[in-house]
Amino acid sequence: MIDNQREKMLRDFNLLATTSRGNEREACDELRFLLGEIGDSTPDIERTGVSGLIVVKTALNPFEIIEKFRGILAERPYEFRYTFRVIPIEKVVPTDLVEIELVAAEFSSRMAKSETFRITVEKRFSTTPTQSIIEAAASNIEQKVNLEKPDKILLIEVVGKLTGMSLIRPNEVLSALKEKTL
Repeated sequence: MIDNQREKMLRDFNLLATTSRGNEREACDELRFLLGEIGDSTPDIERTGVSGLIVVKTALNPFEIIEKFRGILAERPYEFRYTFRVIPIEKVVPTDLVEIELVAAEFSSRMAKSETFRITVEKRFSTTPTQSIIEAAASNIEQKVNLEKPDKILLIEVVGKLTGMSLIRPNEVLSALKEKTL
C-alpha cells in the first residue's frame, strides 16, 4: 500500500501521469525534463506505490501543461519515451462519497445548462464501488448525460485514500502513445 511519505505527496498533486510497470523512475526523470522545458524547473514528482502511476505537483497550470506537452509531442515525439498519459487534476479530496459529491456539485456550476457530461472513474487501491462513486458525483448535476460525445468529463481518479478530480473537455488528457501515431 501507499507509505506515509507518498501519501503526503499525494495530498497536493495537480497532474497524474502513467507509464509502464518498471519504468516509473525513467518517467519521473522524463517529466522533470519536460516540465523544465516549459518553465517549471522544480516540480515535485513522486511514484505513488501503484505500478505505472506518478503524481506531480507543479507551479504551472495543469491544463496549459497539456497544451504545451502536446506541442512538444508534435515537434519532438521522441521526448515522450516513458510517459504514456498526462492527466490534469484540479482538486484532491479524501476518497469519501460526500467529499466527491461536494466537488462534483462545485464543478457542475462551471457547466452551461445546455452542456452534456460524462463521469469517468479510474480506481486504484480502493474498495469503494465505482457505481457508488458515480451516483454520489452525479447526484447534484442537472445537465444531461452523454456517454458517447460529452461536452465535459467529470474525471475522478481514485488513488487509495485520496481522489483527484477535474472537469475537463474530452481533449484535455494527453495520451502520448495515441497522439504519436496520429
